[in-house]
Amino acid sequence: MEKGRFTLPGESGLEKEIKNLAEVWGVDAIRDSDGTELSSELIDMGLQVYSTLCLVRMDNEFAKKNRNYLQQIFLTSDCHTATSDTLTIDIMENTFAQQFEPNTDIDIKKYWQVMDRTLSVPCEPDDWSYKDGMIVIANPKKWHRYSVNFLARQIWEPVSMYNHLTNNWDEEHKMPVDPIYPEVRAHILKILETWLVEHPKTDIVRFTTFFYCFDLVYDRLGKEKMVNWFGYLACVSPAALEKFEEEYGYSLTPEDFIDNFRYNTPFKSPAKKYLDWMDFVGKFVAEFAKECVDLVHKYNKKAIMFLGDHWAGTEPYGNYFKNIGLDAVVGAAGDGVTTRMIADIPVRETEARLYPYLFPDVFYEGGDPVGESSSIWIKCRRAMMIQPMARMGYGGYLSLALKFPDFIEHVTEIAGQFRTIWNEAEGKQPYLAPFKVAILNAWGKLRSWQTHQVAHSLWNQRCYSYLGALEAIAGMPFDVEFISFDDILENGISKDIKVIMNLGDAGTSWSGGEYWADERIAAAVREWVYHGGGLIGIGEPGAFERSGELFTLSDVLGVQKEIGLTASNNKPKIEVLKDHFITRDLNSTIDYGEGMSMIYKTTDSLQVLDYSNLSCNLAVNTYGTGRSVYIAGLPYNAQNARILKRAVFFAAGAESEYETVSVDNINVECNYYPEQNKICVMNNSVEAQRAAVKVNGKTYEFEFKPIGIEWKVLL
Repeated sequence: MEKGRFTLPGESGLEKEIKNLAEVWGVDAIRDSDGTELSSELIDMGLQVYSTLCLVRMDNEFAKKNRNYLQQIFLTSDCHTATSDTLTIDIMENTFAQQFEPNTDIDIKKYWQVMDRTLSVPCEPDDWSYKDGMIVIANPKKWHRYSVNFLARQIWEPVSMYNHLTNNWDEEHKMPVDPIYPEVRAHILKILETWLVEHPKTDIVRFTTFFYCFDLVYDRLGKEKMVNWFGYLACVSPAALEKFEEEYGYSLTPEDFIDNFRYNTPFKSPAKKYLDWMDFVGKFVAEFAKECVDLVHKYNKKAIMFLGDHWAGTEPYGNYFKNIGLDAVVGAAGDGVTTRMIADIPVRETEARLYPYLFPDVFYEGGDPVGESSSIWIKCRRAMMIQPMARMGYGGYLSLALKFPDFIEHVTEIAGQFRTIWNEAEGKQPYLAPFKVAILNAWGKLRSWQTHQVAHSLWNQRCYSYLGALEAIAGMPFDVEFISFDDILENGISKDIKVIMNLGDAGTSWSGGEYWADERIAAAVREWVYHGGGLIGIGEPGAFERSGELFTLSDVLGVQKEIGLTASNNKPKIEVLKDHFITRDLNSTIDYGEGMSMIYKTTDSLQVLDYSNLSCNLAVNTYGTGRSVYIAGLPYNAQNARILKRAVFFAAGAESEYETVSVDNINVECNYYPEQNKICVMNNSVEAQRAAVKVNGKTYEFEFKPIGIEWKVLL
């Protein structure tokens, strides 16, 4: 069988099994994982050797002796109501004491805040005192609510802690050091160079990632309290805050990070202060990361980065990432969206670390790793067809996977499909529609393929109705660009964009919130659609409550949402259009996820394609020479993906272009490679399927086994 492009997690004691798997899976590289080591026999097996390094936790003795250099984080206590003349708050009452300790070695009156949450203002420093973990507020306003923002040391590195608690590790608690201090940077470079000298057989250094972990805070019971995979809460220190003030000309307060308990979630449009902080961290991380990468290159090894864990400051679509000089990026591909997030990064080579991770949460007696892997691979494969990736692999404990022979056979098939995709496509994209699709939100390019996520690839109630649209389009033949409202203000709407998608709940960064208060943005989008553009709105697009209305672009979309201010006004009667280009492939009731209610018609030109509970779920409108599509929600499934694909072509006024490549079965998709005169047809289900595929007017018949794939040269 063909070999290569596969990274295997190794494990000492499994040398015989790994030698066999290297043949079966076509492995050409072996790596260690957190909690595993590679024996000399594995290192000398003739495979490329990846070594995983997390620089900030490599020397625990140094960390223990220099607690003033530990990484820090802004935390906040629970809220308490003042019922008497004093109020005492235990700041650590709901915080995991093994993970954090309050930093009282600093000027706490400068770096801590007691907040009157009722008024959203800080209390005067003279009005509170601290002793033995307790804040005492003198003369608080009765019946007001108070909380405490405080700076804490991280005394247990979050990823090490997670593995310890999840996988029953019994090693010493690792403590993370902060390279903002010159002494720490010098020490890290010293231990890195020593390591490089002592590991001559390592071919590739896999930084996991660099310095600062995403926000991961546990409660007093050792359970996850707050997770923000996009957070910058844990990059703070007095030294960093002072440097920031010197560079940007103003100071940041603890509340700028706590942010009314929202912790600057990406669902919230970013404040200028937070963007400045991200910029500051990004510049510092890129500069020091480049030093580390240059040192690796000095020893003739490749340097790659895992997009995960300590990735704060390494925004792959940011301004400074390219300066690091990495040879490749590897990331956890848990679905099509995260696959595109990795695959689209402007770097020499990208690699997908596929799920499931070989951990006991999936690989246990009675578990179904093949079932979980199949659903994940189908999504990842769709995305890889549009943006190919050079390598694949897994992580974790291979010993667990070996207990599941059906999984071993299943991965053999996946590896074969992966290599075939790269080889047959020759690393190139397939046919893409002759227009660009833009995703419009407050973050734009910076958060390409990162919208509507709380934690990496994990389901969340407020996400799935929207993330499904991104999941669907990740595997479609469109050139997708992420643009921001500021982009429109500064540069207008690019001429190569034919369809704009705006999706999300009202008030979020994804829908736009207060950006729609700027009449220039609404006017620009209106003018663009009027002259032939296409707008797709999902959920509460363009939502900003003003003048008794919620949807700013109700004239373009043809729908509005009743928010109770015009309930006495009768709404137009609805007639559902049964046959339309967008709904032509329906074979069951449409799933709108959480959906919307009280969406009503506002223009005579609106055509309603689906209507229930007195609310428009799916509708299309004409506006000048342009078009719009409204959808109440779109979680990912095969039928919804087909609806969105047709909606994009309709909004673009390009129905005829849709017929270039079409498939009669919603569970099957086809990609066309005109230069090679070939097609790739995939079964996106775990059941056998049949499909008729039409390409440039000619029809081809296919039969598939579950998750099957077939390449065909056209006559």
